Amino acid sequence: MIVAAFPNATLTVGPLTLPNRVVLAPMAGITDAPLRRMAHRYGAGLVISEMVASEALESGHAETTLRAEAAGVPVHAVQLAGNQPASMARAAMMAEASGAALIDINMGCPAKRVTTGLAGAALLRDLDLATAIIAAVVGAVKVPVTLKTRLGWDDSGLIAPELARRAADIGVQLVTIHGRTRCQFYTGSADWRAIASIASAVDLPVLANGDLVAAEQVPAMLAASGGAGVMIGRGAQGRPWFPGQVAAYLAQSPDARHVPADPSLAEQCDVLLELYEDWLSHYGVDLGRRQARKHIGWALEAAAVAAGRAPDALAHWRKRILTQDAPREVRTGIRAAFDELSWSAAA
Repeated sequence: MIVAAFPNATLTVGPLTLPNRVVLAPMAGITDAPLRRMAHRYGAGLVISEMVASEALESGHAETTLRAEAAGVPVHAVQLAGNQPASMARAAMMAEASGAALIDINMGCPAKRVTTGLAGAALLRDLDLATAIIAAVVGAVKVPVTLKTRLGWDDSGLIAPELARRAADIGVQLVTIHGRTRCQFYTGSADWRAIASIASAVDLPVLANGDLVAAEQVPAMLAASGGAGVMIGRGAQGRPWFPGQVAAYLAQSPDARHVPADPSLAEQCDVLLELYEDWLSHYGVDLGRRQARKHIGWALEAAAVAAGRAPDALAHWRKRILTQDAPREVRTGIRAAFDELSWSAAA
């Protein structure tokens, strides 16, 4: 299921015209180059690197440099995180020099290890520092700069509209809002309606993010948020085709929409095996097989649901595969797990 671009559903970000309004979110430890390539193949309008720490990129840290590596997609987008304007500016210049066509600034990551360092969502408690960082990055590069953030640090400080206004005045080209506060982490439900206050505060595209896990949800998400498009994070875990599936749904006539079918189980198996080989090549065998484990687990859950089974229907295979170190045994286990699903679906 390769999803084509839909010219009637494009999204403009500065000088860039994206083929559709659905973006794969930058997710730390997840949206590496292999996954970005696969999501792009299936029709995501834009794929963004996992979060890259600015100071680590400056220092030449090997794994950080790998996170910022181009994935061989039309628009190489790098997300940067940090709390020092000068460091963020230098890292942005490094990314641009390495081929980045878009720089995204992370001001939304809720992880304690990030916010303890006064980066990510911690910047929602210091608007002046956040503004200085945005200005430094925009002033350092010629490519479009975008911003991803949350509604605020907590319910008493919903400052996203003011932050978005400042970002727009400085020259940011697009803002993505996750419809939760930092203190919510990922609990409860994303508040799509709250995003509308940001969309109405700025004259630039705003993407709505949070809890989009089925294509049928996208009209309601856009109507509630006033967003120009959507960003998909956890909904794509184990399903790299999902952003493209949403884009195809969104591009259809509103009175005749239908959800494109998931790839067949055989195709899902092939996708996972291809990604596994890509991870081994990208990271090297030792690190690659460790990086692959979480993705394999998510893919088996997604396949079980696609086959009409409970998400844990392949739990026995998941345990067996994820405790294997030999790539040959992992490949054999993946094929056997999908064979079991195919047999049960045909029964």
